This record gives sequence, structure tokens and C-alpha cells, in this order.
Amino acid sequence: MAQTAAQVQGPNQVVVAGTVPDEATRVAVISRMRELYGADRVVDQLTLGSVVAPPQWNQYVSKLLSPSIKQVSHGQLSIQGNTVNIRGEVGNEAVRQQIASDMAQSLNPTYTIRNGLRVAVQEQAVVDQTLANRIVEFEPGSAVLRQTALPILDEMAAAMGKLKGRKFEVIGHTDASGARAANVSLSLARAQSVKAYLIGKGLPAESMAISGLGPDQPVASNATEEGRARNRRIEFRVGS
Repeated sequence: MAQTAAQVQGPNQVVVAGTVPDEATRVAVISRMRELYGADRVVDQLTLGSVVAPPQWNQYVSKLLSPSIKQVSHGQLSIQGNTVNIRGEVGNEAVRQQIASDMAQSLNPTYTIRNGLRVAVQEQAVVDQTLANRIVEFEPGSAVLRQTALPILDEMAAAMGKLKGRKFEVIGHTDASGARAANVSLSLARAQSVKAYLIGKGLPAESMAISGLGPDQPVASNATEEGRARNRRIEFRVGS
């Protein structure tokens, strides 16, 4: 299966390695990387082999190699057939979410994105590790928290309470089912419900802002129930 990987090894070197089916693909990948990073920084270690690429693989790889990946440091982007792995450090949670969202929207549902990006901020890491990719669930179509969400929010309140002097943003997201305007309103109402619960656990109201982004920043494909469930989420960002 066709594969390629781009790895930022230092301030002056980006290594592109892997196996591709033909010379045209190799040239396309290397040319795109040189556009992004500059010809003098890109090290070409791609080889040709008897591999089979998924349909329109070249076009999808070109879409993935967007300017947003330049925000990743100490990173690696690996594309193996229909599986995309991205790792490295970014400056904040907003960038981490946006890169994953951009990738999800540039591909078709047959592709899987594994987001291994991490925020190079210790406080954000505390919040992310406490949430641990769990979903804060609500009753269908409403901003009423399910009982399963309460233990998660109790843990979040304890972790956030230890980050003295920090501001937080509670952000609601939905899947793409239904009208966008209704989803934006619902995501905001859900963020407000989470804020109210955290205030009840002792967090100062003035330490938390809320926003609702509706379906605009998916982290998975909306074509499957599993993907839609992942997109229905609450996000916590640490501010200054």
C-alpha cells in the first residue's frame, strides 16, 4: 500500500520518506513539500515500489500537505494508504483541533485520521489528560447533561481548580445532522450547561468563557454514527 511520511527533524531539515507507486507521485509530493518549507530544507527519501494507492490518493495527499502543518514542531505526518497519522507539538488546543478538522474535511469517509498532536503547554496537558478523550454526553437534542457526564465533569472541576489564576474556555461542538444555525445554538447551550455545573463545583464564573461552534470543527467523518458521536463533544481550552 502506498505510504509517505514527512518528519521535521530540526530547524533546517524536513525528511520525506516512504514508498510511492510511480515517479509522478514522488515528484508531486516533493514539489508540494518544497512549496511549503523551501527547497533547501526538504530531504527526499521517497522510493518507488510495487504498491497500490487508493483511488485519487495523489489529490488527497496534496490536500493534506496544507500550510497548517507548518504549525507543527517536532512532528511527523504519516500517510499509509487510507490511514493518516499526525504527531508533534502545537502552540495551543485551538490549533490542534483545527488541524485535525482541516484534515477530516479534506478527505473522504474512507480515510482515518489519528490525531497524535499535543499542546506544548503543561496546563493544557493536565486538562486534556483528565478528559482523556471521553465524551461529555447530553440528552438527545437538548442541553441537559446525562448522568454519565457528571463524574467526568467532577474530575474536570478538580483538575481545573488546581490551575490557579488560569482562564478557561468551554466550547460546544455538534455533528452535522440538522440545520447549522440550530446546531450552533445547541452547542452554545451545552457549553453553558457545563459551565453552570462547574460553577456549582466551586470554579469561579469569571474564570470561564463559553462558545458554541456547532458542526464547524469536526474531528471525524459525519458519514458514520461513530464519527458523529465523536464530533458531539465539549472541549476545554486553557487560556492565560
